[in-house]
Amino acid sequence: MRFSYNKLWKLLIDKGLTKSALRQKVRISSSTIAKSGKEENVTTDVLLKICTVPECRIGDIMEIIP
Repeated sequence: MRFSYNKLWKLLIDKGLTKSALRQKVRISSSTIAKSGKEENVTTDVLLKICTVPECRIGDIMEIIP
């Protein structure tokens, strides 16, 4: 199984945000954004921080792919 953050990228487009703007608002490193772009593991703390910007739930930004 793997994580997919495609929902996050679509949400950013819908909200008119860039990855860079998200990174600055959430105050996370560029390597964390890179990890999510490669569908690697990101800590739940970071995911919760990301959810505060578009005011969404974790299920709105990621999914588990079998």
